[in-house]
Amino acid sequence: MDRLESMSAFVEVVDTGSFSAASRKLRTPLATISRRVSDLEKHLGAQLLLRTSRRLELTDAGRAYIAACRQILETLTQAERAASGEYLAPRGEIAISAPIVFGRIHLLPVLTDFLKAYPEIDARLTLSDRNAHFLDDHLDVALRIGDLPDSALKATRIGAVRRVLCASTAYLQAAGMPAAPKDLARHACISFDSMGGATEWIFRQGKQVIAAPIRSRLTVNTAEAAIDAAIAGLGVTRVLSYQVEDALRRGALQTILEPFETAPLPVSLIYPAQGAMPQKLRAFLDFASDRLRERLAQPAV
Repeated sequence: MDRLESMSAFVEVVDTGSFSAASRKLRTPLATISRRVSDLEKHLGAQLLLRTSRRLELTDAGRAYIAACRQILETLTQAERAASGEYLAPRGEIAISAPIVFGRIHLLPVLTDFLKAYPEIDARLTLSDRNAHFLDDHLDVALRIGDLPDSALKATRIGAVRRVLCASTAYLQAAGMPAAPKDLARHACISFDSMGGATEWIFRQGKQVIAAPIRSRLTVNTAEAAIDAAIAGLGVTRVLSYQVEDALRRGALQTILEPFETAPLPVSLIYPAQGAMPQKLRAFLDFASDRLRERLAQPAV
């Protein structure tokens, strides 16, 4: 039995919630994943997982053992990086995560220039609107939008983005220009589910928080869809400022109710705080931070 492979399989089964999901993520046959976990249980003389027809649950022994597995696998990863020289010179692969639209518009151009400047560094960029897990996804750095919870991660703030309301000129000419958040009750709205509910939107007037009821004619799960529907004249939508930069610049949409916007959301680069920092990560942070600040400081229109 290869104990490290078995540990990795066990951790992946727990994190993905099933043997079949772990098999797909690790690109390893299902029978092999099952055998590795079973071999681990036989080696330990303890049951790690309770298997039912509907779900998997950790036993008490499994909960204690998986914490040790995570620590061992992370220590091994750090040792491999040190042995490969990542702590001596900027080289190796850097794994980065970012939101989909922000990553494409702002981070990718900076990353492209970075790779040209550092030919011994390769990059793996994952664009996703979910917050990736540093250990499970083997990340070096992630770009996050929003307030950060207390954690063992360090953060470098690079700017802020606004939550903006916008609509097409044709729609506003037909439906009228809202003067206050309460006016949205008589407007058609396009809800983007990561920007709040489909029944009310939150605004601020001075220190006062305003909950404005809305009527969602359409609810979507991507900013691009919400923006396209607004450009088509369906109604008012609420997205992040960087997501709608191009449409504002082209005049396809215009912002409304700007005095009532909530506080801007911070944008940060986050990375592990423990241990020595690999040179590839230090090089990326030094290269990308100022360039991203410059891009975010530019007005949307």
